[in-house]
Amino acid sequence: MNIKYIVLHCAATRPSMDIDAATINKWHKERGFDKIGYHYVIKRNGNIEEGRKETESGAHARGYNSNSLGVCLIGGVTEEDHTVSENNFTQDQWQSLEHLIDQLEERHLGAKIIGHNEISEKDCPAFDVQKWNNERH
Repeated sequence: MNIKYIVLHCAATRPSMDIDAATINKWHKERGFDKIGYHYVIKRNGNIEEGRKETESGAHARGYNSNSLGVCLIGGVTEEDHTVSENNFTQDQWQSLEHLIDQLEERHLGAKIIGHNEISEKDCPAFDVQKWNNERH
């Protein structure tokens, strides 16, 4: 696969919900997917879990799945209202995200880091990916 994009997502879960890739896999199967749509999931404690293999087309960003990898951070909505986005990711998640993105950029030279909200009418991933990416360089 020729990876042109690394698409960042949030799970749209409350900060108190510490779910994992297995939970998302179950949710995605219930929605008719054959398995989890993301390639990586970053839990609240910063643990990085593998979803789909990088060699498999994702199911996370319509129109971009064949040439992108999907990375999902657990969290992204308020505790009080799951329809309101909130940048509530933990320090461990930010550190893991930076580490993972560094690795993915090395393996997939020239891949552009984008937020799901840049290619879809969604708030996901609940933060400005371009600002974050510029600040980490």
